[in-house]
Amino acid sequence: MSPTLTGIIGILIMILMFMTRMPVAFVMALVGFAGFSFMISPNAGLVLLSRNVYETFSSYDLTTIPLFILMGQLGFNSGISKRLYNTGYKFLGSIRGGLAMATVTACTAFGAVCGSSPATAATMATVGLPEMKRYGYDDELATGSVASGGGIGMIMPPSVVLIIYGILTEQSIGALFVAGIFPAFLVTVLFILSIFIRCRINPEQGPPGEKFSWAEKFRSLLGLGETLAIFLLVVGGIFIGLFTPTEAAAIGAFGVLVIAVIRRQISWQGFVKSLMETLRTSCMVIMLIAGAVIFGKFLAVTRIPFEVAGWVGSLSMSPVLVMGVIILIYFLGGCFMDALAFVTLTVPIFFPVVMELGFDPIWFGVIIVMVTEMGVITPPVGINVYVVYGVARAVLPDEIPLEKIFKGIFPFLIAVILGVVIMILFPQIILFLPNLMY
Repeated sequence: MSPTLTGIIGILIMILMFMTRMPVAFVMALVGFAGFSFMISPNAGLVLLSRNVYETFSSYDLTTIPLFILMGQLGFNSGISKRLYNTGYKFLGSIRGGLAMATVTACTAFGAVCGSSPATAATMATVGLPEMKRYGYDDELATGSVASGGGIGMIMPPSVVLIIYGILTEQSIGALFVAGIFPAFLVTVLFILSIFIRCRINPEQGPPGEKFSWAEKFRSLLGLGETLAIFLLVVGGIFIGLFTPTEAAAIGAFGVLVIAVIRRQISWQGFVKSLMETLRTSCMVIMLIAGAVIFGKFLAVTRIPFEVAGWVGSLSMSPVLVMGVIILIYFLGGCFMDALAFVTLTVPIFFPVVMELGFDPIWFGVIIVMVTEMGVITPPVGINVYVVYGVARAVLPDEIPLEKIFKGIFPFLIAVILGVVIMILFPQIILFLPNLMY
């Protein structure tokens, strides 16, 4: 049996095992171990399994993941999200659709201290949904803005998906972080425009809220101070070379904790809850990386990534069209699989192809994060939609049907697609800051 055929059979077995709802990390590790053992030898498979798991869990670079997750959990449990939403509400709440715009803006700001899309969506759903319900906002607009706005947490540094992409492709995490800043702001603006157009067409979907004086608006900016300080400390420190991304993660987590303690806004129970949630999420992410590394070794010996890269290189299609096909695959895959798992699974296959085509690896990393952002809101997986649905059931008196939430995300989905097209046409929007940094 040829190595390529063995690899194809391994991929098909893995897809079948996914249907059993077995954890993705374990499926990738098991198929990778079995395939590598078949291709080389059982002893080599055991060495691969033990060595790669040890190297993954002992990697210094992976320290960034639990630290950034801890930073986000501390920010949530210390009430940072409420102050961010309050600022957005004071400035935008009095215009049509303003509360939804404030929610999207707060999602972007909270993503700067969180890095997780579902966590951002859950946090803002808890804060924003009751307010929008109180002012008579349409359920589709309210839930759609929260679920879609949470996806910005995947792009805005510190992004967990960008960290994993950087580790798998050996790219600078600092460069990926600064590359994600402009795209995150672009998506935020596109979401706000989407809400504005929607409320111009159907004004009853987002009635105007309470008006505030300019003095009250400027006073609310104090609620942005701590988030801005942490963001500038973390990303600015990386940008000027003051410290590495790992050191920045530690400083950011410690900074949020110090602010929360000084302001007396986190209890002992909140601190313990932050640690437990950090532990649970970090274990899931690191196991995904370990499984992806093992499966990637199996793919390497089957030579499938190199065969695909060679085949793509021989096509008469332009590189832009090939990139369009890859982006379409990421979009469709994200509809059926968790974004984080799908990125760890597919990057070893497509990254050599992208390099063969001559695209910038930093640009490609941000693009696939933007595309997988669509996956967190599209059916049937749409993890952010299910998160918002669960939170809505807990914080609202009336249940919002799941299909209404999925219907509400489509205008935002169009905005993300437009954003991806802009990034492809004008790659310097992504690359300007990394080129300036290096």
